[in-house]
Amino acid sequence: MPQTVRKRRAMSEINVVPYIDVMLVLLIIFMVTAPLLKQGVDVDLPQAPAEALDVDSPEPIVISVDQGGLYYLNVASAPDDPIEAEPLISAIRAALAKQKTRPVMVRGDKNGPYQNVVSLLVLLQQADIESVGLVTEPGEDQP
Repeated sequence: MPQTVRKRRAMSEINVVPYIDVMLVLLIIFMVTAPLLKQGVDVDLPQAPAEALDVDSPEPIVISVDQGGLYYLNVASAPDDPIEAEPLISAIRAALAKQKTRPVMVRGDKNGPYQNVVSLLVLLQQADIESVGLVTEPGEDQP
């Protein structure tokens, strides 16, 4: 009885299923992380040539003041919702009680009245918060 010899043909198709899986995972990762890259509410920051925070420093507590004088806190339970003065101070004190070395930063809208930022600074001073920084955009001459 003669043996039948089967020839195997080379497969000329590329299996793209693993590539689709990888692309979907990357898409999900980018969709989840993109909103996290934006911190706080939209305020139009003034420009100034200043140094950036040290990378090794703890995450700062950021209080934003919009053009209308509303306060927003990045460590609040709802960072995109306005917060009143008393809960703002309580939340900042609680965050500083957990980690005393966290810097406190103020983001003030450059188109809003200067009084908004000054009122917030006075509020922070009355709450015995000793050191406060101001957040700005890098100036035109910055590298």
